[in-house]
Amino acid sequence: MIKLLIATRNPAKVREYSQLLACLPLRLVSLVDEQITLIVEETGQTFAENAKLKASQYASASGLLTLADDSGLEVEALNGAPGVRSARYAGPRATNADRIRLLLQQLQDFPWEKRAARFRCAIAVATPTNEVYLSEGRCDGVISFEPRGKYGFGYDPVFFLPEYNKTMAELRPEEKDRLSHRAKAAQGARAILQQLLVAAETSFSDQRDEEKSLTAAPPDASACP
Repeated sequence: MIKLLIATRNPAKVREYSQLLACLPLRLVSLVDEQITLIVEETGQTFAENAKLKASQYASASGLLTLADDSGLEVEALNGAPGVRSARYAGPRATNADRIRLLLQQLQDFPWEKRAARFRCAIAVATPTNEVYLSEGRCDGVISFEPRGKYGFGYDPVFFLPEYNKTMAELRPEEKDRLSHRAKAAQGARAILQQLLVAAETSFSDQRDEEKSLTAAPPDASACP
């Protein structure tokens, strides 16, 4: 079975991708599993740039088919912040609780109708030969006034979905897998991975057929001295 490197050290994210990509004949491994210590700095100005950068560099370093993502929260009242800095919003050593606390502090004077937000996710798939493919997804909601829910991670406890009357963290994992920004981007990533798997199988089959042909072909006497 082909390995797919999930370019993260976050076990929660690996578990989520294990569910999202469960239909594919791939063995998911993480940076920790492969003992990869390389740190790829997220220097891009967009989620897509960061995802492609990480996928390409980790694929090159590992020699494995690699999936990397970059995702984050954009809040309209904060002019799109935290954006690509979502994970570093409250400082490099901040916890999820620290980031949520800072976000709620910055929005404390904003009424419900001014708290619109969206989660964005860009997923890049890179081959060891540096072919890079991209899929993107988004999910719209509202920032709640306080955290709720026990599932998910990151900003999920304060990302409220009006049509479900729940925060993202109140959704069960199977519900989140149908509607989250990462789930939507993963739909495109699944299609990309399926195409790469088909191409790899076709190439392997052609190679086997060629080897059989070479084995079965009689020697060409005219080519001998």
